Amino acid sequence: MADNHKKDEIILQQLEVIRTMTEHNLSRMGSDFWGAPAPAPGSGAPERKAAAPEAKADGGTEKAAEAAADGTDQAVPPPEKLEDLQAELDGYIGLARVKREVKTLVNLVKVHQMRKENGLPETEMSLHMVFSGNPGTGKTTVARIMARIYHSLGILSKGQLVETDRSGLVAGYVGQTAIKTRKVLEKALGGVLFIDEAYALNGGGDNDFGQEAIDTVLKYMEDHRDDLVVIAAGYDGLMDQFIRSNPGLESRFNRFLHFDDYTPQEMLEIFRMQCRKGCYELDEDAAGAVQELIARENTDPVSFGNARGVRNLFERVLVCQADRLARQETVRREELMRLTAEDVRRAGESEREDAQ
Repeated sequence: MADNHKKDEIILQQLEVIRTMTEHNLSRMGSDFWGAPAPAPGSGAPERKAAAPEAKADGGTEKAAEAAADGTDQAVPPPEKLEDLQAELDGYIGLARVKREVKTLVNLVKVHQMRKENGLPETEMSLHMVFSGNPGTGKTTVARIMARIYHSLGILSKGQLVETDRSGLVAGYVGQTAIKTRKVLEKALGGVLFIDEAYALNGGGDNDFGQEAIDTVLKYMEDHRDDLVVIAAGYDGLMDQFIRSNPGLESRFNRFLHFDDYTPQEMLEIFRMQCRKGCYELDEDAAGAVQELIARENTDPVSFGNARGVRNLFERVLVCQADRLARQETVRREELMRLTAEDVRRAGESEREDAQ
């Protein structure tokens, strides 16, 4: 009986070790799922400086972001080096078309500023953009780095990203939508307002207040055109219809960036990147199992969610690894870092069981 009790204690200790290590590894992974892993200390690569805070306009704003966005004394981070930001963008997996468009836009802005410095006539330039593509293709990630790039170029005074959607802008009563929308816009001044699924603001019927939100946003875009950039995002066709439905929108949003779905190979590389960030090592045969699982589950990029689908798959594999290790009496450090083909296979089986 004493032996059984001691064995139970050992198993509980190992479970606690697994739980702690897993939480530690997950916490080390950046919130920017699409980005390149941070350079290792002493590698000689430049470390990423603290970016401007990101504020959620739906009540989930972090304290630091709230302070900065509300105009309190929260320090605004200094502009980052443009070369570092461009290198970070290049380090993102996929997004080839978007990277080219962003570089072209940066060059346009730089020349525009040089003409201004040399006293040459300036053509009015709109930096507001439409991001279109399926879920999980990196739209929010690119919006975040665009805010930092504009801050680096001196176009925006703070460079924060404020993310919202219809629920963050539209109220349920007459006169309240404009107030609610203005609060979000005030938080975004000096940075980028990212409106996800922006087309939901339009076409809600005669009693809908979405148009009031659109009108309020357009007015702020005009009144604060020197220190506010708005990015509207959503599905391809729906975003086209949304922009063309309103002359004010059509005149201000004349830059369109399309985000392609990730290829299976790119999604495998995203999975590998998450392994590197979390100090996990993927067995050689496990990599093939991951690629097969992605191919099987990614029958519809919209429902799978591109990189978000990969993230969900990665988390399921970690759960299966934890279940496997919990059955062992002792667990070495190397085993805590290892992901096997069996872990991947069980992750696929668990998904099919949940779907039944």
